[in-house]
Amino acid sequence: MLTVYGIVVLGFMMTMYALEHRHRSFVLLFALGCALSASYGFLSRTWPFGVVESLWCLIAAQRYRAALRAVPIPT
Repeated sequence: MLTVYGIVVLGFMMTMYALEHRHRSFVLLFALGCALSASYGFLSRTWPFGVVESLWCLIAAQRYRAALRAVPIPT
């Protein structure tokens, strides 16, 4: 079951990364995917993977905040 969770989470994370250029909300979803991927790393007891994915989550969240300040969404 943990392997299936890892496959789904990593697939989600990679898909959101591929879609980042379409809209800034995908950057936030990528951050969520990184957080879920980090949880997979810690659950599977591969803590280096969990730590690295946690850092990517923080980086992606910062990129999202910067994108919010940079360009308003047209209405």
